[in-house]
Amino acid sequence: MAAKIAEVEVICSDKAEHRRRIETRPADIIGHKLPSWLDVVGRQYDRWDRQHIVIDTAVKGVDENVTDLVAQMGLEK
Repeated sequence: MAAKIAEVEVICSDKAEHRRRIETRPADIIGHKLPSWLDVVGRQYDRWDRQHIVIDTAVKGVDENVTDLVAQMGLEK
């Protein structure tokens, strides 16, 4: 059986919602320091220069995004 590989970029296009998520998420690993909003917006981001799948969590929920990802990968049953 051949393996299927896909490059997937997960984004949140709603800046206010993205910030809210960053600022309110709990740390779930003891001793791990989560990045601040300033850390997130200040990081280097290199735009993708090749074809990939984009999943926007601001637009759809988890179930819809999983369904879309499976469809875009051609894994529908």
